[in-house]
Amino acid sequence: MAKTNMVEREKRRERTAKKYAAKRAQLKELIRSPKSTPEQRAAAQAGLQSQPRDASVSRQRKRCQITGRSRGVYRKFGLARCKIREVAMRGEIPGLGKASW
Repeated sequence: MAKTNMVEREKRRERTAKKYAAKRAQLKELIRSPKSTPEQRAAAQAGLQSQPRDASVSRQRKRCQITGRSRGVYRKFGLARCKIREVAMRGEIPGLGKASW
């Protein structure tokens, strides 16, 4: 089980990223646009840098929905590898079973 503060930190990062998503997209579009002037680009970059670090989606990390473990998390299930094995063995994931050949 992960520390509670780590799980809460990820939740806070998610909320912050969601809050600033529209503004970040607008600033990034200004920076990428070939029609914007160098002054507009510089202002947009300064605006992007003045936002909190956690506003960036790339700072988030996938965590297991059950344990909060940060490593070995499968996107498809949202679970860590050890929990996927446990849940699959109990037959709680439809169509997923232990391989045998």
